Amino acid sequence: MKLISWNVNGIRACLNKGFMDFFEKEQADIFCLQETKIQADQIPFQLEGYHQYWNYAQKKGYSGTAVFTKQEPLKVTYGIGKEEHDQEGRVITLEFEGFYLVTVYTPNSQRGLARLEYRMTWEEEFLSFLKNLEQAKPVIFCGDLNMAHTEIDLKNPKTNRKNAGFSDEERAKFGELLKKGFIDTFRYFYPDKTEAYTWWSYMFNARANNAGWRIDYFCVSESLKDQLRDAVIYSEILGSDHCPVGLEIF
Repeated sequence: MKLISWNVNGIRACLNKGFMDFFEKEQADIFCLQETKIQADQIPFQLEGYHQYWNYAQKKGYSGTAVFTKQEPLKVTYGIGKEEHDQEGRVITLEFEGFYLVTVYTPNSQRGLARLEYRMTWEEEFLSFLKNLEQAKPVIFCGDLNMAHTEIDLKNPKTNRKNAGFSDEERAKFGELLKKGFIDTFRYFYPDKTEAYTWWSYMFNARANNAGWRIDYFCVSESLKDQLRDAVIYSEILGSDHCPVGLEIF
């Protein structure tokens, strides 16, 4: 099974930058989007052979997630059941026979860590949400987690130590999630690989210089470890300031 996740930074803009070429080439079984930035009356396309599920932010042109899946899920839910978190279209959960699939667009802590306190609450409640799902069956979750975990996950760790996405607090929360039984699939396969990034600033020729961050992930329940086949970063794919990431699983 092939799964792909991509923060498209606006699906309508990404459609004009080669989205469909990549989508049709890869033929993923499940394809997840973050930061779709559209409303319900702006769904831009139909995808033959796929079921579509969208979660929209109340604020126009902001956030939002989507999942396209060849196999119809048993159940679909939106959000994590907490009103303070569920206004921004950040989570979609699909239940399949053997697992839950969750796509997530994690809130950014913002410049000066202005939203860090909210982010910490989100982290705790999102982990609780995942662990509750896991009581029934294994979980695969993917998306833009707005956090580089270790120093090899970004180009300039020392100068970003206290910045959003690489604060000690955010990194510790992800470490806690791993200790609670989830696997960062890319690091499972490539524990020491450097210069493997998924996001680049639009400034300072960051992408051309590969001055990036790995902030887009596929994570799975420990019980799925033996079914993992490969984790992929499609760094050559343009169309957004993020590139797609993938997971292959038996």
